[in-house]
Amino acid sequence: MSSVQVPEWVKDAVFYQIFPDRFAMSERVPKPSGLEPWDSPPTGHGYKGGDLLGVVEHLDHLVALGVNAIYFNPVFQSASNHRYHTHDYRQVDPMLGGDQALRELLDAAHARNIRVILDGVFNHASRGFFQFHDILENGVDSAYLDWFTVEQWPLQPYSGRNPGYRCWWGNPALPKFNTDTPAVREFIFEIARGWIEFGIDGWRLDVPEEINDDAFWREFRQVVRQANPEAYIVGEIWHDAERWLQGDQFDAVMNYGVSRAAAGFFARDTFDRHYRPGGFRLMPLGARAFSNEIERLMRLYPWPITQAQLNLLDSHDTARFINQVGGDKTALQLALLFLLTLPGAPCIYYGTEVGMAGGHDPDCRRAFPWQAPESWDYDLLDCTKRAIALRREHAALRHGDFSVRYSHEGVVAFGRQAADEGAAVVFNAGSEPRVISLDVEGLLPNGKIEDLWTGQPGRVSRGMMRHLEVPPRSALVFAAARG
Repeated sequence: MSSVQVPEWVKDAVFYQIFPDRFAMSERVPKPSGLEPWDSPPTGHGYKGGDLLGVVEHLDHLVALGVNAIYFNPVFQSASNHRYHTHDYRQVDPMLGGDQALRELLDAAHARNIRVILDGVFNHASRGFFQFHDILENGVDSAYLDWFTVEQWPLQPYSGRNPGYRCWWGNPALPKFNTDTPAVREFIFEIARGWIEFGIDGWRLDVPEEINDDAFWREFRQVVRQANPEAYIVGEIWHDAERWLQGDQFDAVMNYGVSRAAAGFFARDTFDRHYRPGGFRLMPLGARAFSNEIERLMRLYPWPITQAQLNLLDSHDTARFINQVGGDKTALQLALLFLLTLPGAPCIYYGTEVGMAGGHDPDCRRAFPWQAPESWDYDLLDCTKRAIALRREHAALRHGDFSVRYSHEGVVAFGRQAADEGAAVVFNAGSEPRVISLDVEGLLPNGKIEDLWTGQPGRVSRGMMRHLEVPPRSALVFAAARG
């Protein structure tokens, strides 16, 4: 499918996901008085007071980490700390600093060569959204009756049983747009175009499969691409998504399949057997099953789209990965390196680099501990920086194709082959050391070569690395120019 095109910059991107209310707070943004203490456990409805200028003031942390793209959870005016209950799509929430704060953030981020994508919540609005509020006030006489789907009068917007209108998964706080109405479609397209023209670099689409209309998303793509041909469009879809990833709708999806496979392999003995991220059961995976699943994911979509997939370990919608794997720090370190050496755009959830923990939401949405640097896990921070640096320094880890080269007894190795460079990445997820013979034909030149992750020496002879020692719970990364 040579016609499939994705933004070129995404292939080189390392994303960092920020939940705006919980990342950083600036004294330059006025705040209401009823905020929760920054370091107290998060609640479902309480605000911490994070804002966009706080992000600006901590961009140097992201630069030092090696990040060059940010995905923000919603920033538009809302009466919820997560802002998926949108009141006004045309303005940034004043508690986050308003439109001027987003302007300053975009300018500061772009000056540092950091791209910014925003969360687009277009399946549903909120009870406070003007057109829906008009229906609540005026009933059958509302001028906006066809913007939503009324099924029964009178409406009961605070009823947990039957509010009388279609809403997202029965939640009366989230009335579902009627996208069959031309005015609704034009409104959404106007919003999508307007913020791209304002300067954002793309959209992450919230629950887009709930708008079960391929023509809608094809037009959405055309509108966004006309505003910026390099804008990135990534959908929140938890399962295989071939329908949306043929080159005419989205560039990518949030690749939760990678997260589930990583937990099953790197934490086979420690992951939480009862946890179901997104409703999916985590499964223990041996080397062969893990490599088969990753190969399947790499073949599932056209190659340009695979290169643009938003690969992640966790997010605001899951327990943090360290919690999913039962506190197994080594599993997290190995999974981070895996994420940073895999085809696609890796995305790190804020705070992972300093060891932030948290169960399912709202616990996974804790405030970043800027005021308690003594609580940071500096070994993990160093691991994250080094893994990102490896990816950014080696074209094979960003642009190279993918092939499994070994999978046996807890050890998996894969190759990445670009035009001018090859790489071999080896993981031993088991508790025993292994000695393997690894086929690196076409990847690495003959002769001595040093592992870039631990410094272990190696040698390539006739396209093979023989008697390669792989310590337990460890990884090796070899990369070299191709002659």
